[in-house]
Amino acid sequence: MDSVLVVRLMMEHSLVPELRTLSTVLNGLIRIRRFDLVLQLFDKAVNSGVLPDEYIYTAVLKSLCELKDFEKAKEMMNWVERNGSKMSIILYNILIHGLCKVGRVWEAVEMKDSLGCKGLNADIVTYSSLILGLCKVNKFQLARSLVDEMLGQHLVPREAVVSSVVDGLRKEGDCVGAYRLVDMMGKVGVVPSLFVYNALLNSLCKDGKLNEAESLFDRMEDKGLCPNNITYSIMIDSFCKQGRVDDALLVYNRMLDNAVELTIYPYNSLINGYCKAGKCSAAESIFNEMIDKGLTPTVVTYTSLIDGYCKEREVQKAFRLYHEMTGKGTSPNTFTFTALISGFCRARMMVEASNLFDEMLKVNVTPNEVTYNVLIEGYCKDGNTVRAFELLDEMVKKGLVPDTYTYRSLITGLCAKGRVSEAKEFVDDLQKHCHYLNEMCFSALLHGYCKEGRLKDALTTTDEMAEKGINMDLVCYGVLIYGTLKHHDVKYLLNILKEMHDRGMKPDEVIYTSMLYAYGKVGDLKKAFSCWDIMVTEGCFPNTVTYTVMINNLCKAGLVDKAEIFYKEMLARGLIPNQFTYSCFLDYLAGEGYMVEAKRLHDAMLKGYLANTVTYNIIIRGLCRLDQIQEAMDILLEMKDKGISPDCVSYSTIIYEFCRRGDLLGARGLWESMLTNGLKPDAVAYNLLIYGCCIAGEMSKAFELRDEMIRSGLKMTNATYASLIRGT
Repeated sequence: MDSVLVVRLMMEHSLVPELRTLSTVLNGLIRIRRFDLVLQLFDKAVNSGVLPDEYIYTAVLKSLCELKDFEKAKEMMNWVERNGSKMSIILYNILIHGLCKVGRVWEAVEMKDSLGCKGLNADIVTYSSLILGLCKVNKFQLARSLVDEMLGQHLVPREAVVSSVVDGLRKEGDCVGAYRLVDMMGKVGVVPSLFVYNALLNSLCKDGKLNEAESLFDRMEDKGLCPNNITYSIMIDSFCKQGRVDDALLVYNRMLDNAVELTIYPYNSLINGYCKAGKCSAAESIFNEMIDKGLTPTVVTYTSLIDGYCKEREVQKAFRLYHEMTGKGTSPNTFTFTALISGFCRARMMVEASNLFDEMLKVNVTPNEVTYNVLIEGYCKDGNTVRAFELLDEMVKKGLVPDTYTYRSLITGLCAKGRVSEAKEFVDDLQKHCHYLNEMCFSALLHGYCKEGRLKDALTTTDEMAEKGINMDLVCYGVLIYGTLKHHDVKYLLNILKEMHDRGMKPDEVIYTSMLYAYGKVGDLKKAFSCWDIMVTEGCFPNTVTYTVMINNLCKAGLVDKAEIFYKEMLARGLIPNQFTYSCFLDYLAGEGYMVEAKRLHDAMLKGYLANTVTYNIIIRGLCRLDQIQEAMDILLEMKDKGISPDCVSYSTIIYEFCRRGDLLGARGLWESMLTNGLKPDAVAYNLLIYGCCIAGEMSKAFELRDEMIRSGLKMTNATYASLIRGT
């Protein structure tokens, strides 16, 4: 402040300070943010006869802009012009920057547009201020146009400017525009920051523009940007969500090669991707690799694996993982419980599903609509519609909203119990209370009518749907077609196909597949081949499921040579056979006693992660048919070694062979092994061991098993009674 005092004293004694001295003092005041003193000294200097230069004007303009006194700043510019001082772009840039800083962008744009009249050209600073200002007020498209204008003037924007526009376009939803800008700027050597680059990659991936994201990712290093763990995580996750797990694995390996810091996120994505692709063995390998690298699994990691195992019907393995998870202090969330409950429901293990639901409530994890939906569906499939409707009431009381999935399960459950009329009443009641029902709900009712052969009632329902503005979709037509085929009503089938044609609808691969399945079920391969020809002629190309159904029909009929022709045709079309496709051949080979060939095929399935409990059960069943019980026991042990959990069918098949031989000791030993491994015997398993006890004369043990069966919530069947009566 001493320098200010000196300058003041000089001017008070009519001594004019040098311009350089005055400029130095003014800029010093700006650094300490004493803008008021800058203006005071400037006024004194002018009054003392000082003729300011560009540097002094610059200091004054900066001060006025910092004080947000833009009217005086504009007056200052006019005053400079009137005094005949040489105007420079620097002064305009200061004012433009100040206006943009406070959001008065349109005034700044007008000022830039007026530069030509003053013989000045906007420079890189002008454009940078304007572009950043426009981004600040979310005018990203206009900012983008100024970038084009800059390039037209042979001016190259800085990285920060490009980053702002790219990020703005991305946030605005114009990911393609952002991508094109990055692509264009890359040609002049300007690349956004890694943060913005990653954000754009993420947005492109979320918008389904994976090809564009992949293109940017592949060119990063060429542009001088090194992908970090976030970049790799984005790409791996996106590939996995698109079902391109092999591509995700390539990116993962590239990440390892580049020694990028490892985090849990890419592992979670890969595990989830493999599980969604039905390759839980591969997911488990990634899981183990992750642990070996010192990373701790999260609830997301465990939930993905649990969900994957449940969908592959490896529910016991999923349950063991759940216990491992909780044992290590990782708390399950709603999604974890829902996945496991869904797995139990699929396996018809409703007692376990119910217990887990109770445990969920006990640990204060809140069930959502999906949790209730899977439970309701599970109880409906188990025939317990009473409990399903109790859950519906409970769901509503908790403020959760049932949806069409909920209602469809209940309608299906009632129809499956032969209570189609009650299902119709339920539908009517829902509509009376203005609950929306879609085609899925009505297709469930149509299926119920068709199952009972009530095709006229089904037709009436389609009329009601039309009255309520609900259009018949391909699923509904598919149900009707399957119903007519089941009851051999050719006339009605032709009417349905004609109606579809009149509405401009053609059967899709799902309908054709159901027709092929229906013809195959009754052994009418002639009609199946005819249906296939019509499907191809109509331009409806069969998918993996369609081919698998046809291959299964042929294998069941013993026409394995023709099945192989379809298999080769399937490969030629680029379709990938799944575990069900191979299981058709496996079932044929095992059924015919060709166990060497069956094992060879199964080993190949193991290598491709296509083997599961069902395929192992086929091998066990084939060996048991040939009385090779020890080999079947070896396969049971192999399952455990390969990480595939045997189920009740695996054990029951061998238990039956022990019983048939009269080896009750062997049967009971295997029974105990099944219980030790955490499996709950089903009605079939109980019936087989009861049968074994009866033929061995162990009636007291047979009745003990019967009582145990009833206590576990299972119902006695005709087979149970027959064995007990025969034994007594």
